[in-house]
Amino acid sequence: MPVSTSQQLTDTYPLNTGQALLPKITLKQLSVFISIYQTGSTSAASEQLHLSQSAVSSALTELEDRLKMPLFERIGRRLHRNDNAQAIYIQAQAIVSQCLTLEQYHQYQAGRIYIGASTTIGNYVLPSLIQQIYGERPEAKIEFFIGNTRDVVSEVEQLKVDIALVEGMPRPTDSKLIEQKAWRQDQLIVFAKKNSKWLQSIQAKLEDNNSDDKYKEPSYQLTTKQLAKIPLLVREPGSGTRQVIDEQLLQYMPQAEVVFAIQQSEAIKNMVKADIGFGCLSQHVIEADLKQGSLIAIDIKDIDLQRIWWMIWHKQRHKSDIWQQFVSSLAEDN
Repeated sequence: MPVSTSQQLTDTYPLNTGQALLPKITLKQLSVFISIYQTGSTSAASEQLHLSQSAVSSALTELEDRLKMPLFERIGRRLHRNDNAQAIYIQAQAIVSQCLTLEQYHQYQAGRIYIGASTTIGNYVLPSLIQQIYGERPEAKIEFFIGNTRDVVSEVEQLKVDIALVEGMPRPTDSKLIEQKAWRQDQLIVFAKKNSKWLQSIQAKLEDNNSDDKYKEPSYQLTTKQLAKIPLLVREPGSGTRQVIDEQLLQYMPQAEVVFAIQQSEAIKNMVKADIGFGCLSQHVIEADLKQGSLIAIDIKDIDLQRIWWMIWHKQRHKSDIWQQFVSSLAEDN
């Protein structure tokens, strides 16, 4: 029956549970050996490593004593590799390389950031933020997660992302683990297809509006009672957009006849263009369509759908250099 690798190591280096197994070979000895192996002499290795020749010779002798085997044959002033040298060289290179990688780990982490974003921010705002990071730090390593606010908050709680930008207010229970800071203001807009059949079926007030920013000064104004008679397409529970709609609109519309919950903002927008009903989304999602005139904004009397976007992070999250730089840029962007 073949013997496993772990069993071979146990047989070679029997475990002593009462005493820690500490290596006696040093990284300096391995580095000296690698340099001598590559250059062929202690004098060349001493120049390469910026050590005295006696220190190099001493480190090689100590390594050979630890291994209980010669690694070079000394012929005149030259060292010739013996049969043992190549196998030791391969292992020594691997060990030293891993140690160098470990030393550089902090530098790697300092330039890495994992950003979470809820759907609207992730689709319409995050790309420009990422572009800004790359403009300031071309070497940055950026990863990101996009989902609804509830899913993003969960990723933060599990320390899977460094910082997140969300559209909904984190729950009070999240405050035990999460820090939060107001970032931006955003406006939700109720909107309809231009010349929608639903507008024709009710008496809506048509405003005289010549503004280019029609989503800021809507052409139509409805009451919540009138809006309740029209199918309303909104995001699913758990999204930041839906949280605001529930708290600032739907609670005043208990008589609403039809409310469709849809996971994708683009799907809502396309269904409104098909005149299935009205939608309610961030200005960032429908801004271009409002300017083009394919969609129109609807003002709901006495209803303010303004909201705050938040930056959130885990209280125990390490704040790397790039983390602090990103947060500073978000504060300037506010």
